[in-house]
Amino acid sequence: MSGATVDDVAPGLLVVTGPPGSGKSTVSEALADLWEPSVLVEGDAFFRFLRRGMIPPWLPESHTQNDTTVRAAAAAAGGFAAGGMAVVYDGVIGPWFLPAFARLSGVEALDYVVLLPPVETCLKRVETRTGHGFTDLDAARHMHEDFVRATLPGAVDPAGSLSSEGPAGSAPSLRPAGPPGVVLRDLPDDVAGVAEAIVAAMASGRTRYIVED
Repeated sequence: MSGATVDDVAPGLLVVTGPPGSGKSTVSEALADLWEPSVLVEGDAFFRFLRRGMIPPWLPESHTQNDTTVRAAAAAAGGFAAGGMAVVYDGVIGPWFLPAFARLSGVEALDYVVLLPPVETCLKRVETRTGHGFTDLDAARHMHEDFVRATLPGAVDPAGSLSSEGPAGSAPSLRPAGPPGVVLRDLPDDVAGVAEAIVAAMASGRTRYIVED
């Protein structure tokens, strides 16, 4: 794996994120299969727990619902990590929301990777995939724009806040700082190649995010 192997990295909590259609779910599955014992925490699954009155999480009025749901997902991911398992979290956790998510998980450090293919690639995947509840191309484009803005040099607010928009909402106004973790834009065409690139980035330490008190 580009000189790095799974033995070179021992993730406690690895967050794989990006806009809809970025390929994060497929890649997260492949990554979770690299370690044992491992856990794949699917952020979308927590929204499926909502029984009645669910608001589509990409709508602005879903902020409180999203905030509550991601709190639960973060706690679950951190709980598995505390038990000594390699945890891969697959969900929309923008850089603007990462500090809050990390604190809620209870871990001292995590690995953070943003998959950010061109918007045309993401929209095509959203438009053509089946068996997925999210098909809103306008919302997908908007979230891609949020990730692009939030991963530019000098874009991210390192303080983070649960008062910011939820993971599926718009990014808030951001103060200058560097984007956390690693942003992968020029992705290999195959899932194994993307997983390989992520393992290499983890081995180099570039994905590491230290949770601040």
